[in-house]
Amino acid sequence: MDRETAVAAGDDETVDALTIGRRIRQVRAAQGLRLEELAAAVGRAPSQLSMIENGRREPKLTLLQAIARALSTTLEALLASEPLDERAQREVALERAMRGQTFRTLGISPFRIPRSIPDDVLDALLSLHGEIERLKDERAATPEEARRANLALRRLMRTQDNYFPDLEEQARRILTAVNHPGGPLTQRTASDIAAYLGFTLHYVADLPQTTRSVADLKNGRLYLSNRLTAKGDPRTAVLQALCSRILGHGEPTGYAQFLRQRVETNYLTGALLIPEGHAVPFLQDAKKDRAISIEDLRDAYSVSYETAAHRFTNLATRHLGIRVHFLKVHESGTITKAYENDDVDFPADRLGAIEGQLCCRTWTSRVVFDVDDHFNPYYQYTDTSAGTYWCTARVQTSSEGAHSVSVGVRFDDTKWFLGRDTPHRAVSKHATEVCCRRAPAGLEEAWRDNAWPNVKTPRTLLATLPTGAFPGVDTTDMYEFLEAHAPE
Repeated sequence: MDRETAVAAGDDETVDALTIGRRIRQVRAAQGLRLEELAAAVGRAPSQLSMIENGRREPKLTLLQAIARALSTTLEALLASEPLDERAQREVALERAMRGQTFRTLGISPFRIPRSIPDDVLDALLSLHGEIERLKDERAATPEEARRANLALRRLMRTQDNYFPDLEEQARRILTAVNHPGGPLTQRTASDIAAYLGFTLHYVADLPQTTRSVADLKNGRLYLSNRLTAKGDPRTAVLQALCSRILGHGEPTGYAQFLRQRVETNYLTGALLIPEGHAVPFLQDAKKDRAISIEDLRDAYSVSYETAAHRFTNLATRHLGIRVHFLKVHESGTITKAYENDDVDFPADRLGAIEGQLCCRTWTSRVVFDVDDHFNPYYQYTDTSAGTYWCTARVQTSSEGAHSVSVGVRFDDTKWFLGRDTPHRAVSKHATEVCCRRAPAGLEEAWRDNAWPNVKTPRTLLATLPTGAFPGVDTTDMYEFLEAHAPE
């Protein structure tokens, strides 16, 4: 915002460009002045003054002073926080509503409010908007704590570029204590870390299904499932269990603390598997060669693609000067994990929560599910309202179904990565619901009142699902299915 704008002279919350513009119009109309007459008096084009009165341009202080003189009033009067007349208040309220998320989500573009629209029509529109907002708040009330906790934690991660020095230092201390030479952390080294912390490892067949591990603090025994090898990396399960002890986690007193502990545990686990001191030179050399690859980081440290992708977000901005985003998306299209510090425009609810939203169908994270080649990474450029982004993605499977894991950067940073020469390109306008979240008009008209799905949702998604008529259901997929299977 220009330091000379009129808004700087008032209270941002009560005096904004829209309110100032409406007050100018109100005073002008009360004096019987036409727009053209006021514009001539201040030496501006009528179109410029019209934009100011409509709140679409913030007047500079010098111009506002000239307007005040032409209207025989004072600057303070134009910036006053006293209420406008009732008609102006209605128009300002509707203008603000049209610029808000609800109208954008519905795909309704802001329109001019002519004097010919009756007051009762404006009241009806405002009441309808208010009811939509109330229903959204009501539906968000149950998972609100979880969503707000997610949002607060993600803001902290963004502020720190997803880099936590204290956790990196904890990892260095532990690795030094067990004389880790660098490179991939072996399963034996994971056992050495357990011994250093006073634990012996015990693999059992009857570990409770709702647990990843159980620590016997009294006897120094750590129990893990003997099916770990078949289900995933056994080192990760061991380290995650031990990291809680390293960090001194106690019983969480709320969801926010529980979530913070989970994030800290996963971060420290990643820092042990991919040590900062060894990974940073590896990545810096790759940047120098313009050949950064999440696959290469994965292979160099014998970890999963998701672990490598997470770890890259920890180190990329701090050590490489690259801003990034990360997404994990279920095959249903639901976002289960997200991080960004590159201004990418993730879908979000009114609270700002990303987890549980449907990912845009044209994004790399969704498109990769339709790619036959799951051996090689998939690369794609996507043009969005926030700019062009390049992403690399892979599909991984688990007991909860298939997930895509993707890492992306802004177009200008693509030059450092392998895969920048990809021919794949897409356009996303998901900030407007008609991009992909709303079914094509013909399909919706044919099936909206004639479809009733029974939702199949993995347990891990239940806490993050968005609200709606059928939470987690992609209505376009459902309508296309019904259209294809409808009897002739």
